[in-house]
Amino acid sequence: MRKSAFIPGLILLVVSVGSWAVPVAAAGADTGTWELGIILGEPTGLSAKYWMTTNTALDFGAAWSFGENGNFHLHCDYLYHNFDIFKVDEGSLPLYFGIGGRIRFEGDDTMDKDHGTHVGLRLVLGIEYLVAAYPMSIFFEVAPIVDLAPATEGSMNGGLGIRYVF
Repeated sequence: MRKSAFIPGLILLVVSVGSWAVPVAAAGADTGTWELGIILGEPTGLSAKYWMTTNTALDFGAAWSFGENGNFHLHCDYLYHNFDIFKVDEGSLPLYFGIGGRIRFEGDDTMDKDHGTHVGLRLVLGIEYLVAAYPMSIFFEVAPIVDLAPATEGSMNGGLGIRYVF
Protein backbone atom coordinates (compact mmCIF):
# COMPACT_ATOMS: atom_id res chain seq x y z
CA MET A 1 0.00 0.00 0.00
CA ARG A 2 1.34 3.45 -0.86
CA LYS A 3 1.29 6.34 1.63
CA SER A 4 -0.33 8.57 -1.01
CA ALA A 5 -3.60 6.61 -0.75
CA PHE A 6 -3.51 6.31 3.04
CA ILE A 7 -3.31 10.03 3.90
CA PRO A 8 -6.24 11.28 1.73
CA GLY A 9 -8.42 8.38 2.89
CA LEU A 10 -7.66 9.07 6.54
CA ILE A 11 -8.35 12.79 6.09
CA LEU A 12 -11.69 11.99 4.41
CA LEU A 13 -12.71 9.72 7.28
CA VAL A 14 -11.80 12.22 10.02
CA VAL A 15 -13.44 15.18 8.27
CA SER A 16 -16.66 13.34 7.43
CA VAL A 17 -17.21 11.94 10.93
CA GLY A 18 -15.94 15.11 12.60
CA SER A 19 -18.46 17.21 10.68
CA TRP A 20 -21.31 15.20 12.26
CA ALA A 21 -19.86 15.66 15.74
CA VAL A 22 -19.29 19.44 15.63
CA PRO A 23 -22.97 20.49 16.09
CA VAL A 24 -23.26 18.28 19.18
CA ALA A 25 -20.09 19.61 20.77
CA ALA A 26 -20.98 23.21 19.87
CA ALA A 27 -24.32 22.88 21.65
CA GLY A 28 -22.50 22.75 24.99
CA ALA A 29 -22.52 18.97 25.38
CA ASP A 30 -20.48 17.58 28.27
CA THR A 31 -17.33 15.84 27.28
CA GLY A 32 -17.30 12.28 28.46
CA THR A 33 -14.93 9.47 29.06
CA TRP A 34 -12.85 7.16 26.91
CA GLU A 35 -13.20 3.41 26.53
CA LEU A 36 -10.38 1.31 25.08
CA GLY A 37 -10.33 -2.40 24.28
CA ILE A 38 -10.67 -5.06 21.60
CA ILE A 39 -13.27 -6.32 19.17
CA LEU A 40 -13.33 -9.91 17.94
CA GLY A 41 -15.12 -10.69 14.71
CA GLU A 42 -14.90 -9.32 11.21
CA PRO A 43 -12.57 -7.47 11.52
CA THR A 44 -10.60 -8.17 14.74
CA GLY A 45 -8.54 -5.48 16.43
CA LEU A 46 -8.54 -2.41 18.67
CA SER A 47 -11.69 -0.54 19.63
CA ALA A 48 -12.00 2.89 21.24
CA LYS A 49 -15.00 5.00 22.17
CA TYR A 50 -15.27 8.62 23.26
CA TRP A 51 -18.50 9.68 25.01
CA MET A 52 -19.37 13.21 23.88
CA THR A 53 -22.64 13.43 25.89
CA THR A 54 -24.64 10.99 27.98
CA ASN A 55 -26.25 9.59 24.78
CA THR A 56 -23.74 10.23 21.99
CA ALA A 57 -20.28 8.89 21.31
CA LEU A 58 -17.62 8.51 18.65
CA ASP A 59 -16.47 4.93 18.06
CA PHE A 60 -13.09 4.14 16.49
CA GLY A 61 -11.64 0.89 15.20
CA ALA A 62 -8.29 -0.23 13.84
CA ALA A 63 -8.49 -3.87 12.89
CA TRP A 64 -7.41 -6.68 10.60
CA SER A 65 -9.67 -8.89 8.51
CA PHE A 66 -8.61 -12.50 8.28
CA GLY A 67 -10.92 -13.21 5.34
CA GLU A 68 -9.91 -14.44 1.90
CA ASN A 69 -7.90 -11.37 0.84
CA GLY A 70 -6.91 -10.10 4.30
CA ASN A 71 -6.96 -6.36 4.83
CA PHE A 72 -6.39 -3.57 7.31
CA HIS A 73 -9.47 -1.58 8.32
CA LEU A 74 -10.03 1.80 10.01
CA HIS A 75 -13.45 3.09 10.98
CA CYS A 76 -15.07 5.93 12.89
CA ASP A 77 -18.78 6.12 13.72
CA TYR A 78 -21.09 8.65 15.34
CA LEU A 79 -23.37 6.73 17.72
CA TYR A 80 -26.61 7.51 19.55
CA HIS A 81 -27.46 5.40 22.63
CA ASN A 82 -31.00 4.70 23.87
CA PHE A 83 -30.93 3.71 27.55
CA ASP A 84 -34.73 3.31 27.85
CA ILE A 85 -35.31 0.12 25.82
CA PHE A 86 -33.63 -2.49 28.06
CA LYS A 87 -33.66 -2.16 31.85
CA VAL A 88 -31.21 -4.11 34.01
CA ASP A 89 -30.81 -4.33 37.80
CA GLU A 90 -27.17 -3.24 37.78
CA GLY A 91 -25.29 -1.20 35.21
CA SER A 92 -26.98 -0.15 31.99
CA LEU A 93 -27.77 -1.77 28.65
CA PRO A 94 -28.22 0.80 25.89
CA LEU A 95 -29.14 -0.06 22.32
CA TYR A 96 -27.07 2.08 19.97
CA PHE A 97 -27.13 2.97 16.32
CA GLY A 98 -25.19 5.31 14.12
CA ILE A 99 -23.40 6.16 10.93
CA GLY A 100 -19.77 6.43 10.04
CA GLY A 101 -17.02 5.79 7.57
CA ARG A 102 -14.59 3.01 6.85
CA ILE A 103 -11.31 2.78 5.00
CA ARG A 104 -10.04 -0.68 4.00
CA PHE A 105 -6.57 -1.31 2.62
CA GLU A 106 -6.12 -4.46 0.53
CA GLY A 107 -3.12 -5.86 -1.31
CA ASP A 108 -1.31 -3.48 -3.59
CA ASP A 109 -2.57 0.03 -4.27
CA THR A 110 -4.06 -0.50 -7.70
CA MET A 111 -7.57 0.86 -8.01
CA ASP A 112 -9.28 -2.30 -9.20
CA LYS A 113 -12.19 -3.95 -7.41
CA ASP A 114 -10.17 -6.48 -5.40
CA HIS A 115 -7.10 -4.47 -4.35
CA GLY A 116 -6.19 -1.04 -3.13
CA THR A 117 -7.94 1.43 -0.88
CA HIS A 118 -11.70 1.13 -0.37
CA VAL A 119 -13.71 3.96 1.20
CA GLY A 120 -17.22 3.28 2.44
CA LEU A 121 -20.16 4.19 4.61
CA ARG A 122 -21.05 2.16 7.76
CA LEU A 123 -24.47 1.88 9.39
CA VAL A 124 -24.07 0.53 12.92
CA LEU A 125 -26.51 -1.26 15.25
CA GLY A 126 -25.38 -2.64 18.58
CA ILE A 127 -25.95 -3.22 22.25
CA GLU A 128 -23.52 -2.43 25.07
CA TYR A 129 -23.54 -3.49 28.70
CA LEU A 130 -21.90 -0.89 30.93
CA VAL A 131 -20.86 -2.79 34.06
CA ALA A 132 -21.73 -1.01 37.31
CA ALA A 133 -19.20 -2.77 39.56
CA TYR A 134 -16.16 -2.39 37.26
CA PRO A 135 -14.95 0.24 34.79
CA MET A 136 -15.69 -1.89 31.73
CA SER A 137 -18.19 -2.41 28.94
CA ILE A 138 -19.11 -5.40 26.80
CA PHE A 139 -20.67 -4.86 23.39
CA PHE A 140 -21.98 -6.60 20.30
CA GLU A 141 -22.55 -4.82 17.00
CA VAL A 142 -23.29 -5.36 13.33
CA ALA A 143 -22.50 -2.87 10.59
CA PRO A 144 -23.65 -3.13 6.98
CA ILE A 145 -21.18 -1.31 4.74
CA VAL A 146 -21.46 0.22 1.29
CA ASP A 147 -18.09 0.92 -0.30
CA LEU A 148 -18.23 4.01 -2.48
CA ALA A 149 -14.73 3.92 -3.96
CA PRO A 150 -13.11 2.51 -6.02
CA ALA A 151 -16.34 0.60 -6.78
CA THR A 152 -19.75 0.42 -5.20
CA GLU A 153 -20.16 -2.85 -3.31
CA GLY A 154 -21.67 -4.05 -0.06
CA SER A 155 -20.24 -5.98 2.85
CA MET A 156 -20.83 -6.58 6.54
CA ASN A 157 -18.83 -6.10 9.73
CA GLY A 158 -19.70 -7.39 13.16
CA GLY A 159 -18.20 -8.48 16.39
CA LEU A 160 -18.14 -8.86 20.13
CA GLY A 161 -15.89 -6.65 22.19
CA ILE A 162 -14.79 -5.54 25.61
CA ARG A 163 -13.42 -2.15 26.64
CA TYR A 164 -11.93 -0.60 29.77
CA VAL A 165 -13.59 2.68 30.80
CA PHE A 166 -11.16 5.46 31.76
